[in-house]
Amino acid sequence: MPPSIADLVRNAGVVGAGGAGFPTWAKLSSRVDTCLVNAAECEPLLYKDKELCRLEAKRLVDGLRLAMEATGATRGIVCIKEKAHDAIRAIEPFVMGPIHLHRLGDFYPAGDEVVLVFEVTGRLVPPGGLPLHVGCLVNNVETLVNVSRAAEGIPVTTKALTITGAVAEPASFVVPLGISVREVLEAAGGATVPDGVAIEGGAMMGRVVLDAPVTRTTGGYVVLDRSHALVRRLLRPDEVHVRIARSACDQCAFCTELCPRYLLGYAVEPHKVMRSVGFAGEKAAAWNAWGLLCCECGLCDLFACPEDLPPRRMCVAAKAAAAGHAATPPPSRGQPHPLREARRVPTARLVERLGLAPYDRPAPMRPFPGLPSRVFLPFQQHVGVPAAPVVRVGDRVRVGQVVAAVDRGALGVDIHASIDGRVTAIEAGGLRIERE
Repeated sequence: MPPSIADLVRNAGVVGAGGAGFPTWAKLSSRVDTCLVNAAECEPLLYKDKELCRLEAKRLVDGLRLAMEATGATRGIVCIKEKAHDAIRAIEPFVMGPIHLHRLGDFYPAGDEVVLVFEVTGRLVPPGGLPLHVGCLVNNVETLVNVSRAAEGIPVTTKALTITGAVAEPASFVVPLGISVREVLEAAGGATVPDGVAIEGGAMMGRVVLDAPVTRTTGGYVVLDRSHALVRRLLRPDEVHVRIARSACDQCAFCTELCPRYLLGYAVEPHKVMRSVGFAGEKAAAWNAWGLLCCECGLCDLFACPEDLPPRRMCVAAKAAAAGHAATPPPSRGQPHPLREARRVPTARLVERLGLAPYDRPAPMRPFPGLPSRVFLPFQQHVGVPAAPVVRVGDRVRVGQVVAAVDRGALGVDIHASIDGRVTAIEAGGLRIERE
């Protein structure tokens, strides 16, 4: 009996490439009626998904068809922002039969899967639920490109990403997994600021990295000077955020009134979380449940709050504190706010508010200049259990060879070598391969 699509995808190590890292084989084992391609790419300045749509349109739609076949879906929808004209032109010739194209407005966060499902299908995902619970499966562009490759026996050994911001030549690349951010930065001509640091994942939901390997969930890097407000905020210690939240919030509720999940009718009210921080102080377990359904998009922190306070940080902390306490969110309204559409945040306004307008430049896909001399492959590049090494120091490996594996019954995926070379180190977190 030939392997199923889900088995081929598992063998190839495909995970959610948009940042979540959920093993795709597990999603393809579900039954749904609609498969959605999340091509919104709403993180400011990132372009790699649009470039993949433009350059890999056939593979993208082939991957969508395979996902539909695996899940029994009768409808496939490519969801992309209307402004992505070149990408749409590339996709249109392949959109036929049960495959449709849905043009999205240019607002943030159009790519939140709960927002996306409602925008495209009119279905509201249950509070705390998944798109699967309303018959939908959502996959990122690169994920479906990798599904198409997996059907041909090609494992995931590369990652598409954008590097932009304060760099000489903003660009998107396809790079070997495990390459360092420093090498990617060099390929973009280097930083144009004296004390540049990279925000991995994007300005809204990313984290500052000084140097790190590219993994299967890396979407891109925004390089900024260490003195930039975004960087200073991301580097601020948690205890400082708590102190600010306790002392400064005047309960204006702007954070709640612009929260995309609140506007969809969910019980997310960041201003009430901020209020509870003020009353409960350091006792995080007492912070209330109004943040449990937060999607962590960052609008409350970086756009809505007029005083530069950290409601998103407090919602995240409240969720962490509630873990293990069987906490449940308050009842949701169950229907969208009547002013929802009027309160969408245009991407252009967001870019201006973030101080990123000087860096709002195209980042076209370019060939990556050469192979790295070494890569470091973390064992945990996905949701689930980490992979365990199946090679030893000194072993020679080839591109695509399994170097770390997950038990067949576990949630996870294998890790494959991204360059030819020799295994030179195996650590608790991963292994290193060096070209000979």
